Amino acid sequence: MKINAIICTRDRNNVTKTTDKLLRFFSSCGISVVLMSNAKSLFAAYKGAFEKLAPADEDIVIFCHDDIEIRDSSQDFINKLKESLVLPETGFVGPAGTTFLGQNAVWWDQDVWSWGKHRGKVSHINKNGAEYVTYYGNPGDVVVLDGLFLAAKAKTIREVGLEKPKYFEGEWDFYDIHYTSTAFFKGFTNKAISLDILHNSRGELVGRDSWHKNREAFIKHNQFPIKLED
Repeated sequence: MKINAIICTRDRNNVTKTTDKLLRFFSSCGISVVLMSNAKSLFAAYKGAFEKLAPADEDIVIFCHDDIEIRDSSQDFINKLKESLVLPETGFVGPAGTTFLGQNAVWWDQDVWSWGKHRGKVSHINKNGAEYVTYYGNPGDVVVLDGLFLAAKAKTIREVGLEKPKYFEGEWDFYDIHYTSTAFFKGFTNKAISLDILHNSRGELVGRDSWHKNREAFIKHNQFPIKLED
């Protein structure tokens, strides 16, 4: 079993310190990285890189942002991935997600959070540069996951597909909700697992027009709520 990571970045010849640290971490884990740059579509970049890799069915493939830091030790990180993906019915795994996706299709919805439906945790940086932990809930099964970090067996990814839905206008947004909900609809079990990840972003991209357009299209083409059975 091999582990590969696919990352999109703006300029592969001039990466940030955070991206460089991430690349060095993956190297310490023996994980091969495909670093994509100047992509016009995240969907196309992920699909093209995955096809170029041509991983074996049991290989693990990671899709992640270039602005994260993984704090687990190399061995703990590898063990967590392998142990969480040992069952064939497991879909995607990642650090955070929800068991209930409501009509607004926003997975981190505050009301749903207050109901105890979210799972996982991620560290963030505030406006003043200070680090804080966003605790969503205990690890566990979810219907969708946040896209800062996703991992799955190659066989699962092939069944789910990486193509952009025809009804999406934007080339970069809502891929995580589409991929992980598709896995859920196909009968896979997605999981939020206890990864120790710092995300150097506060989610400003939700202000982009393409994010809203893709969200509206997703809402139009799905029935809600999307949830785990009680």
